[in-house]
Amino acid sequence: MAELLAVSGVTKRFGGIAASDGVDLTVASGECHALIGPNGAGKTTLISQVSGELKPDAGRIVFLGRDITREPAPKRSRAGLARSFQVTCLIPSFTALENATLAIQAKQGHSFSFWRDARNDARLIGPAMAALSRVGLDARAGVPVGALAHGEQRALEIALALALEPRLLLLDEPMAGMGPADASRMIALLESLKGSVAMLLVEHDMDAVFRLADRISVLVYGKVIASGSPDQVRADAEVRRAYLGEAA
Repeated sequence: MAELLAVSGVTKRFGGIAASDGVDLTVASGECHALIGPNGAGKTTLISQVSGELKPDAGRIVFLGRDITREPAPKRSRAGLARSFQVTCLIPSFTALENATLAIQAKQGHSFSFWRDARNDARLIGPAMAALSRVGLDARAGVPVGALAHGEQRALEIALALALEPRLLLLDEPMAGMGPADASRMIALLESLKGSVAMLLVEHDMDAVFRLADRISVLVYGKVIASGSPDQVRADAEVRRAYLGEAA
């Protein structure tokens, strides 16, 4: 598979703490690459540097063959990078469809001043419904976001990211706060996306990680201590000592 993302020597310090300490990581086209590690390992910091919300102190981030290390987040988004829960804020009083339509409108570069017309614009509604259908929310299109269950709201966030037609989806704990039923549905949703869009997944649910990931990198104290297939990572003695422990 062709290399989509290459993170090389990325370092980010906050005072005396190295949240990212010379991180090297790649994601191939269509791959689900999981990033795991204990709390405080620097996973979200790394995701934020890839998305452009944080600038690294050192190192390079290359996406689709272009150095994006210093590019702002909106430019990265237009290039095909999407972070599931930060593409746009969900508006509780708007329906799922209206939220999705806003994402389509933003992607097409339209002004929000014509929002009243946009809600009836088939050029926006068609792609918005397609995004909702992709995550199984088409039957809930007319429901206000505030009335959606937590799992449905998380699925809607992914729909908004997919509306941007990304090449790489950055997922920071998509199953956080979910019960078993919602988590199972989210895993099934992410499985359905595999191959069609690459994913860099941060998740604490190890059952989900080992079910979804093609490759896993383990981050501890800002350093990648292991990277490989799920079987290789599960069998790695250092990973078992540092993170998986008894759960392995």
